[in-house]
Amino acid sequence: MAAMIFFGIVKNMLQFPQMVGDPLDEETRDRMQQRAEYLDQKMTQLLQELEHETMEQSVRAWRALLWAALHEWQFWALAGIQVLLLGLCWKLKKRSHEVDSSDEEESSSTESEESEGEDPSERDLARIYERRIQWSVHKLAHRRRVVEELMRDLLRVSHERFLNSFFLVLQPAIGVGSACEGWSPQEEKDVVYCMLVPLKPPCGHTFHLKPNTTGEMPQKGMCVCVELVCTCTKEQGGSKTLCFLHHCKEELKRNQEPSLLQTLCTGPYLDAQKIALWFQEFVTSAWEEVLCSHHYSMKVLPSTRSCKLKLKKAHRKPLLVEIIFGVQQGDSDIFLSSQPTEALVPPSTTWLETYAVAEAMFFQHVSRQAPRHSCYLKCLQLCARILVGTGFSPYTLKTVVMHLLTLIPLAGWCRKDFLLRLDDVMQYLRCCVEEKRLNHFFFGNEDMPKEISLPKAFQMAQPINLFQNLVQDPDAQAKALHEVNYMTDQLRRQLFYGFCT
Repeated sequence: MAAMIFFGIVKNMLQFPQMVGDPLDEETRDRMQQRAEYLDQKMTQLLQELEHETMEQSVRAWRALLWAALHEWQFWALAGIQVLLLGLCWKLKKRSHEVDSSDEEESSSTESEESEGEDPSERDLARIYERRIQWSVHKLAHRRRVVEELMRDLLRVSHERFLNSFFLVLQPAIGVGSACEGWSPQEEKDVVYCMLVPLKPPCGHTFHLKPNTTGEMPQKGMCVCVELVCTCTKEQGGSKTLCFLHHCKEELKRNQEPSLLQTLCTGPYLDAQKIALWFQEFVTSAWEEVLCSHHYSMKVLPSTRSCKLKLKKAHRKPLLVEIIFGVQQGDSDIFLSSQPTEALVPPSTTWLETYAVAEAMFFQHVSRQAPRHSCYLKCLQLCARILVGTGFSPYTLKTVVMHLLTLIPLAGWCRKDFLLRLDDVMQYLRCCVEEKRLNHFFFGNEDMPKEISLPKAFQMAQPINLFQNLVQDPDAQAKALHEVNYMTDQLRRQLFYGFCT
């Protein structure tokens, strides 16, 4: 800009000189005119160069501005994505809270009717206590459904594979044990989902139950005797089968699969260990045909009388499943099980009597009859966690709660009654210890629901005392009373301070 002003002044001086002194001659004037034209050309050239440089600077400035805007757009885009992710996380968290509280919202009208005339502070206190306990009931139910779907798929494949063989006929699995009932004394990572698979004899075979005479056992044991029956007039899978009784051995060996006695028995008796090994090999070979294999990896864990599976899904805690086998006693809900007890591992041909199916049927009956959002499973869940370090077993606690479920009307197990029912559980247990008597739930119980099918011997039997050891040992009773006091104190601590995990 300064150069332009300077050349403008020089041009004016040359074109319009001040007349001082004598006038200029013609030759001098021509030179001055040429000089002015030369300077005018130079100034024009300088102006063009200056204009070109200004344009380049303007382009560079626009480029810098656009580049800054581009970076600013990327920044705001990233910021928008982060805001969106935070919003999604908040939405998911809100939804999980809504799922947890949906039961309360849906049942608000029912509770208002049930609690009419009660002190609102008591209801609020019970609700606060309930929320302080981290329930796993819903998670147990979800994972149980995964296990049930797995068992349906496995049994479907087994029926297809063994259709024309003489292996055992596997019936639909029954979920047994605390996890399948909706509660668990273990931490989540240690929960085992137990499924009992009832066994039926194949064509040409029948089962007979015989008491075990090898020695006395604390739990009733029986042997499952396998016998052959005539099949001369029967067909299997659309083709006539050879009779194991009336056809020669050479013909049977050439044209027919071996009998159950030759595969899964020891002598004439069904062998629990051979069945467990056979099923483990089947699961390993059939896993790719099961829908769960698309989402879970599977590992068969060591076990001699059952099939234990560890299912692993990416970024999830392992799912532990134990498949046990059972033979039904008549048409009842009492079975003989392949599963041993903690105190007893019987011979491979001895099957122990189990009440697990009858217990599962009882809890299913209660769930159908009890009001929605009942608290009996939560009472079991909480009380089971305070058994650690005591001589009481989860089965003792479950027996207490089952007795109370038949003594107290099911309408009295609503959410608002949670604290009262917890107190009832502890008081009932205390009374049983003081009286040195806790009756087995399935023997001589006049309050047994009709939906539970028991053998006549169970109905006519005298009640069995599960606390017989307290009768025989006075010191054991004193210790048990001390442990009841300890459990009561632990229960109060967990309610008030939320120590329950």
